Amino acid sequence: MTDEARRAEALRLWTEGGRLIEARRYNDAIITLTRSIELFPTAEAYTFRGWAFSHQGRIDEAIAECKQAIEVDPAFGNPYNDIGAYLIQQHKYDEAIPWLERAIAAERYEARVYPWANLGRIHATRGNRTEAIRCFRKALEEQPGYHPAQHMLERLIAGTNGFAKLPSIRGR
Repeated sequence: MTDEARRAEALRLWTEGGRLIEARRYNDAIITLTRSIELFPTAEAYTFRGWAFSHQGRIDEAIAECKQAIEVDPAFGNPYNDIGAYLIQQHKYDEAIPWLERAIAAERYEARVYPWANLGRIHATRGNRTEAIRCFRKALEEQPGYHPAQHMLERLIAGTNGFAKLPSIRGR
């Protein structure tokens, strides 16, 4: 099989792995994404395999997968945000911030709304209202009408608490 054929098949498997995750068939997704990586390692496949691990509560393995993705393609922004999101789940806010900042700065990332919203969540959780508002506004600049950021911004402006219960935002 040529390199181009291996790459094409790996990308097909990565797409299928994503569908399996969406269908909540995590074990099947991990198997499919592993085959994709074995054929032609991509940052996308490592990131998605981490996403599947995260759904199984295997957060440390999910983070390790994202670090593999970064080794393959440091310009790909998704794994930086995902690491930040996983660290938020573990209440490791100080560790999450630099990863989210790297996601925002990543060369190849079209979903900067997610790390901005995650940074906003960290600041809101810590009671840093001004910085949280700034981050949620940046998220809404990236994606106007993004409901989670809009909702959190409205709560902050209204002075409502309760942000510690909000989930981190991974996104694709």
